Amino acid sequence: MGLVHVRRWALAWGNTVAGVTTEAAAILPSRRWAALACVAVALLGAPPLWAASDTAARAAAAERALTEMRAAFQKGEASRLASLLPQVQGHPLEPLAAYWALRVRLDVASADDIRLFLTRWRGTYWEDRLRNDWLLLLGARRDWPTLLQEVAAFRMNDDAEVRCYTALARLETGLVAPGDIAAEVRDTWLAQRAAAPGCAAAAGRLIQAGALTPDVAWQRARLGVEAGRLAIATQAVGLLNPEWVPLVERAYQSPQRYLDDKVTALRHRTKEIVTLALIRLATQDPSAAAEEAAHLRWRAQLTAEERAWIWGAIGKRAALRLSDDAVRHFARADDALLPDDWRAWKVRAALRAGDWATVRRTIEHMGDKQRQDPTWTYWLARALHASGRPEDAAAAREAYARIAGSAGFYEKLAAEALGQPFTLPPAPPPPTPAERAAIRANAGLQRALLAIELGLRSEGVREWQYEIALHTPGGLSERELLAAAEWACERAVWDRCINTSSRTRDAIDMAQRFPTPLRELVVRRAREIGLDPAYVYGLIRQESRFVSDARSHVGASGLMQVMPATARWTARKIGLNGFEPSQITDPEVNVQIGTAYLKLALDDFEGSMAMAAAAYNAGPGRPRQWRQGPELEAAVWIENIPFDETRDYVKRVLSNTTVYAAILTGQPQRLSSRLGRIGPRLATARAPDTDLP
Repeated sequence: MGLVHVRRWALAWGNTVAGVTTEAAAILPSRRWAALACVAVALLGAPPLWAASDTAARAAAAERALTEMRAAFQKGEASRLASLLPQVQGHPLEPLAAYWALRVRLDVASADDIRLFLTRWRGTYWEDRLRNDWLLLLGARRDWPTLLQEVAAFRMNDDAEVRCYTALARLETGLVAPGDIAAEVRDTWLAQRAAAPGCAAAAGRLIQAGALTPDVAWQRARLGVEAGRLAIATQAVGLLNPEWVPLVERAYQSPQRYLDDKVTALRHRTKEIVTLALIRLATQDPSAAAEEAAHLRWRAQLTAEERAWIWGAIGKRAALRLSDDAVRHFARADDALLPDDWRAWKVRAALRAGDWATVRRTIEHMGDKQRQDPTWTYWLARALHASGRPEDAAAAREAYARIAGSAGFYEKLAAEALGQPFTLPPAPPPPTPAERAAIRANAGLQRALLAIELGLRSEGVREWQYEIALHTPGGLSERELLAAAEWACERAVWDRCINTSSRTRDAIDMAQRFPTPLRELVVRRAREIGLDPAYVYGLIRQESRFVSDARSHVGASGLMQVMPATARWTARKIGLNGFEPSQITDPEVNVQIGTAYLKLALDDFEGSMAMAAAAYNAGPGRPRQWRQGPELEAAVWIENIPFDETRDYVKRVLSNTTVYAAILTGQPQRLSSRLGRIGPRLATARAPDTDLP
């Protein structure tokens, strides 16, 4: 560690004794502390060495306390947090520690205590984080005057529940009329994926006032039932009449039995709950739901809008099962009445069926926001081109041109459709010394990096994201983003480097967005086993953003996010003797095992990068099922992957691979050259490796 870094740390934090910072204490091995403290004394005219050593000890004690405080916070141990907090006083991460100590007792804290915290840590992420938490509590308590006072200082403004509580507070205090907030509350409530109380309360109040119709609550219930979230449905229907909730629960738990009950046709509110039952049945058995929905008694009783939702739900579930019946079911639903996600699945089913007319017609019925998504812009262009009419060909070129670029999967394919292979854009001018200095003086970014380096990654990532995107309206400027990304790269915090640089629209630095750490290891290992190094890099970037100690919620670890059982199986398969699970976070071991598994998957799927990537993410059994049916171009096959996560993953891995190929070879690249066609395994192909985990 050079003298410049010691001086920079000392000046940046302005700590006491010797000016040697707690950041340095966290990062540097303790055996080097004495020598570096002497350097700091010489540079800054600090007190004697014993004082610097004492500072190092206090810094180490503070960081141990932070680790203990995090564990105590996760357990809700208020007294333990209070006892540890004094040990963190003066440490750069004291705002985080103070947040933990107050947050765990927020429901019993006084307004004075909360405002004291907000004043003490004004301008930090942790101030705004606590204000967010307090606003939710104030909304639940219906303390509208305090909520309206505090929400004016809320900088993040990214919490849907806070927005709904704020709208309700303005209504209840007479600042707005019900009609002024109805559209915002409706759209926010329908988009929520959990049965949260704030938006439900606001929606219920607006239904009571007549500014929203009861149909909105039934739509919310339908979305909940289709998504398998009963709590959403019962909450929504309960706003209309709590006595209907048991009927909703019966229809959800046993939809066929509910529909077969002879009393159902006579019961009050039958048709709305019948709609819920048919949608629920569709999630369990689309064919049975289609047969039931075709019965005369339901066709006569249900409205056109209810029938559209039912057939849309049946079509979506058939499409998720890759059934040839999906397009036929969707044809019985009016596109204009379907939710956005269901329209998207209608397009996917039509793509799989090669029905370009339905693709075009359905996308044209999408709302402006959905239609402008690069996915649907690209497929609309393909549908226009497929018509064979000159005027449609011109419209297709215009659509391709709107999205063509280097940003993602469909942007690259659109550019290729216009004859533009991917080439690396010129790098923007590097940050100037003044731009670097300004970013590195940002206390929030300093705290974020320190938290990450101390193992408090989730807390550090949140504070970093806040500083670059939310602290000021619109976030950092492009030049500031490049300087911040450069700093993260220098510190090998690759995920922050990538995500920060990826926020720029005009100044595109591909070296930041697609870094190549461990280049010698990755390239050598890939070539040894016959893999494209760009493919390996593309997968690592998506799996872990090069965070070597990354661990997923399901237990996958390391750069290539290998599951423990998969690691043990692969180690045995390649003869890696003496492998221990603890080694999986070692970059060399992780890359060795991860690339070996990827190569085995690629060979098992006859060289299809798309199917191998899907197998890496979702296991090999699923892409084996998904390849059954008609032979499809790979882009259509990928778009029809039933899992949102896996579909997005495969697109990103292949898009990343195209960029990394350009970086590693210096030559123009085509994403389409990595796609090909996908269909059932040929009879002449070798049998699948059923041992592949």
